[in-house]
Amino acid sequence: MLKGKVKLPERDRRVLPDRLGSLVANFDEKGGEIGGSNWELEFGEELETILPNGLGSDRESDVDNEDNSEDMDQRVRHRPNKDVVATPVAVLKAIALDEKRSDLQYELSRREINLEKLQRIASTGIPDGGGLRATTWKLLLGYLSPSQDLREQELKENRQKYAKLKEELLLNPSEYTWKKEGEPSSTVQDDSDVDEPGPLRRHEISEEDHPLSLGKASPWRKHFQHTEIVEQIDRDLQRTHPDMPFFSGESSFSRKNREAMKNILLLFAKLNPAIRYVQGMNEVLAPIYYVFSTDIDKQNAANAEPDSFSCFIRILGDSVDHFCQQMDNSSRGILATLSRLSDLLKANDEELWRHLEFATKVKPQFYAFRWITLLLTQEFSFESILRIWDTLLSNPFGVQDMLLRICCAMLLCVKKRLLSGDFVANLKLLQHYPDEISIEYLLQVAQDISPDTSSYRLSL
Repeated sequence: MLKGKVKLPERDRRVLPDRLGSLVANFDEKGGEIGGSNWELEFGEELETILPNGLGSDRESDVDNEDNSEDMDQRVRHRPNKDVVATPVAVLKAIALDEKRSDLQYELSRREINLEKLQRIASTGIPDGGGLRATTWKLLLGYLSPSQDLREQELKENRQKYAKLKEELLLNPSEYTWKKEGEPSSTVQDDSDVDEPGPLRRHEISEEDHPLSLGKASPWRKHFQHTEIVEQIDRDLQRTHPDMPFFSGESSFSRKNREAMKNILLLFAKLNPAIRYVQGMNEVLAPIYYVFSTDIDKQNAANAEPDSFSCFIRILGDSVDHFCQQMDNSSRGILATLSRLSDLLKANDEELWRHLEFATKVKPQFYAFRWITLLLTQEFSFESILRIWDTLLSNPFGVQDMLLRICCAMLLCVKKRLLSGDFVANLKLLQHYPDEISIEYLLQVAQDISPDTSSYRLSL
């Protein structure tokens, strides 16, 4: 029989239910210490069970009522040992999660939110449910004001601006013209002209307003220029998380979501002609739109499209140059960012850096280009992406700083395998990052890495 030791307090070997809350704050999974006391138990031995009133064990009750407690005693004796050990840990984790949820709810309910405190709470992971992640991300990205008094008006204005942009840039010229003609300010025809006999009059349009016009100022020419972009966006959205019904399939629900995401990406392309749409932007948008669409607040969920557009722009704020080929060799281009990652690895583990750079010649360009440009959305499960982004968005030094630290941590977490691998093995490992690495451990390693102070940050 395997033996393991869990230390017990000397003074009292019974843990009463009313003391459970005081144990959570001091619980350390690694050390196994609870509240500064040590439990000690031989695996294979039974624990004393606690009566509902918390006053004693089943052994004490046997003295008073031996016959009635015999069955219960047998059930306790034959319970598998793994339940005895695992249950307290699971309970403590659940209580810790509830405490974090309460802390976050309290912070979000304040009239003036303390962003530094919100960052500290969110960096350790935002509990699912209750719309906590949607509201917190909007605050961390600067889309929502920390002041409750200003928030409603700002939301209204931002959503109205998005609706106006859609009207001006996403409607085809005919739809936009008809919409403008249908407004009260449009010219009203004289009734006498309508009643006059004769052939119907064609609606007069200028040459540049004709769909076949090749004029540079023609709205139709500009409209058809984006047809190829629309087709590329549609293809990419069809491939976005194909295992999730939220994005994939032919249900009206998934089609609606893809249509909203297409509007956001196409509008971004039209507003940024130097960059336009780059394949992979759909992956960066997906977590934002999913989180905002699943907000339990119905009004916020209904406005997921305009809110996602504004936050999508913000999250790309300090990395948008990574998508622009003309900026590759600039101080803010992707090559400079990859160089900073290499420097960060060298500063934290020169042995691993030398092995990758010189022994196997696995350069960051071969594996980290995708990590950085797509904010790790292709490297982990969707659930893990949401958890990682909690930490990314909470970093006071900016998204790019924490992103590089996480990328460096990803290398450190597989150091042993990398040191024993050649070019082919290491490239395969880093292009298909192992999913058995604990996300919480990975993020802790990243937090312990010194910030990359050479990185830049644009104002949100």
